[in-house]
Amino acid sequence: MGQRRSPLDVTDLERLAARGWRGTEEGRLGDWLLRAGGGFTGRANSALVVGDPGRPLPDAVEAVARWYRDRGLRPAAMLPGRQARAAGAALAAAGWERDEDVLVLTAPLGPAAADGVPVELLPEPDDAWLAAYRHRGRPLPPTARAVLTTAEDVVFAAVRREPPPAPPAAVGRGVVTDGWLGVAAVTVEERYRRQGLATAVMAALQRWGAGRGARWLYLQVSASNAPARALYRRAGLIEHHRYHYRHAPG
Repeated sequence: MGQRRSPLDVTDLERLAARGWRGTEEGRLGDWLLRAGGGFTGRANSALVVGDPGRPLPDAVEAVARWYRDRGLRPAAMLPGRQARAAGAALAAAGWERDEDVLVLTAPLGPAAADGVPVELLPEPDDAWLAAYRHRGRPLPPTARAVLTTAEDVVFAAVRREPPPAPPAAVGRGVVTDGWLGVAAVTVEERYRRQGLATAVMAALQRWGAGRGARWLYLQVSASNAPARALYRRAGLIEHHRYHYRHAPG
């Protein structure tokens, strides 16, 4: 598969990933990216803490808190890699609560052969796809469709075992940004697990991404999600870095 070390550092990869999963509103605090998306997903509703906010860190923490509270959202910050340690300390001093680690995994995009499982690729998610993707086990809020479709070059994979309007047995989302394929929202209905459907979705998205010029793959997985981590390890992905969220008290 050639070179295995990512050509992007933590800051550049996080900025690229932020273009692949965006909020419906964005703002800036110096280099920090402020994102709001109606509360759907941490990535779309947190400040991406990379670079210099252009003011002392305690003042930056207060400014971030105001921005999110003005939008009716609990203030949140996403802190990737070692470069965010100073900001993390400032947030901790202000009482912001730490969430679990999330691993960012990468791999060169190699050939992915078809395995006989039909995977449908949709330009946007239909109602059945949205019903199959339950974020953290919960039904999706009304803003989910807008967040999922905001990126420029995006596709939605579905494996169907029953015709619509029944939800697909497995789904996933792919996005290509500057030669990188981002994979997210890989979900398999419980009764169809351990049948290779997640692997089939991953392979279909890789073929789609390669056809659009992608050479590298990235995805995010919670540190506590052991089954998904095992799946991605078998697929050849390795840890690039970690991030975590902090949330304002209350």
